[in-house]
Formats: sequence, structure tokens, C-alpha cells
Amino acid sequence: MLRRTQVMYVALDPFLSPRGKVLHHFERFAEGIEEADFPCVWLTSLTRAQLDEPRRRLGNRHPFIGESGSGVYLPEDYFHLKSGKTIRLGRFTCMPAAKPQPAAAEALEELSTDLAIPAVSLRSLSPRELSQNTGLPASEAERIRMRDFDELFFFAGASDEDIERFGDEAKLRGLRVQNLGTFWSLSCGADPGKCIRELGALYDRAVRSHVLRVAIGVTSAGDADAAIALDPNLKTLFSNCDRRILLTERQPLVVESASESEPDGEDADASRKESPAVAATPQNQSRTQATLHLHAANVWEQVLTAILDHS
Repeated sequence: MLRRTQVMYVALDPFLSPRGKVLHHFERFAEGIEEADFPCVWLTSLTRAQLDEPRRRLGNRHPFIGESGSGVYLPEDYFHLKSGKTIRLGRFTCMPAAKPQPAAAEALEELSTDLAIPAVSLRSLSPRELSQNTGLPASEAERIRMRDFDELFFFAGASDEDIERFGDEAKLRGLRVQNLGTFWSLSCGADPGKCIRELGALYDRAVRSHVLRVAIGVTSAGDADAAIALDPNLKTLFSNCDRRILLTERQPLVVESASESEPDGEDADASRKESPAVAATPQNQSRTQATLHLHAANVWEQVLTAILDHS
């Protein structure tokens, strides 16, 4: 199961089309990382039903974090360890971060009614309406709403002000609302950072040592620092990993790796307050970040080199 002391945590969604087609030659990375014998954990907004085919096609047999940080899905017998509170979902043992359905569906309906802001859940659509709204054939569209934790929806005629008010009230109620592009997601407690930490702790226990967490994310910006600051999901992914590889759709301002040292004095105190999970572990006191161009012909060779050089 685990022969190396690094695990990849990959933000998967930029590498799959809505119909599951593999983008940006991601299969090259999947093949290379499998050959190197490193576990590759996918972080995605997709459901376990949607991931069946990509996992089979790309040969991924490792855990994944699904439905926008709602839970960690562990393949059967992957860890021979007790992992705290778990539930059984199909072929997976799941460590939930969010409350299982129908909690999110009920919370969305209540929030929408209370605020008088129309929010249409995908669950409420007819098969034909679902297919029209997703642009997918009925069988593929149906997998989108087969959700264990979060509820996908769209706003019907809401203004930007309404949407902001909706998000603010959701936060007050302990709900997590995320913009996934075409649709929105609402969950009762999804937390991708918690999922990364709990899964990382299982890997640590499996080898009785700290297993380095290597984050791989994608941004459309060329400035790495700005991208991380503006994208909460990217910031969460990177802040909970030891090493970070950022792939930029634009030519990056900095291409080569750069060492990041933990700040001293008051800056260090502020950093620890912002990200206690990272500051609390000595392994995270020095990180290496590589910023690479996603569209470079040899980008995956560069990524694999950056990983293997530190194995």
C-alpha cells in the first residue's frame, strides 16, 4: 500500500472535463506516479459514482477526498487501522467531515425559504431538466446528483447582493457554500483541510513516521502568491501540505523552485494563528514550492522530477 514516504494530494477537477475526459495529459502524471509507487489522493467536487470510470481508466486505487471536502473515501482494506468515526458507502469506508444527506438538502431548502432567495437543487429537477442544465446524457447527468453529503444547486434570478447575503447567512448557520463554476455546493460541515489532516495521520500511523504531503494545484493566474491568496480551496490545500507544486495556465512569473522559510518574531505568531495545523508540525517549518507552466510540453516530467528529487 505504501512504500514511499510521500503522498500526492492533487486538486483533480481541472484535469477532467464534465464528461470525464482526461485533460492536460494528466494520464502521463498518473502513469509516472504509479510507476514511482507514490499514493495519489484526489481532491474533487465529484461523487464516488462519477469517479468510478476515471479511477479505473487512470489506475488509481488510493483514497480520495470527495464532494468538495465532505469526506475521505478509503478503498476496502486499504488501511489495516482503526480510523475513528467511519461510515460504509458502497465499496468504500468513509471518514465523514460533513453530515450525510439529507442534511444538506434540508438545509438548502430552509435557507432558500428563509431568505426568499430562489435556489434550485439538482435533486429537484426531472431527468430531462437535469440533462439540459448539465449538458450531459441522462445516465451521466444522474451520477452528478447521486451525492452522499453535499447538495448541488443554482440560483434562479438572484442578484450578486442576494448571493452574497445567502453565503453570509449560510456561514452563520455553520454551512459551507462553494462556487463550483456551473453550480454551487452546500454542505453541513465539509472541510477539505480536516480531510487532508485525518488522512495524513493515517499514512503516518501506517509507516510510523511523518509521510510528506505534496500538494499539486492549478491556477489561471501567473502570480503564484496572488493565486493562493485569492483561491480559498488552493490556499487550504497548500496550507495543509508540506510541499507545494503549482501549475499555472499562464506563463508563471517564477518557474524554478523556491524555498520558503517560516517567518520569525511577530510574523511567525501571525502565521501560526492563521494556519495552526501547519505551524504545529515541525515538518512544515520549511516548504519547497515549484511553480510550473501547465501547458509546457514536458510539464509532467518537470513535476515528477521535482517529486523524485525529494523522495
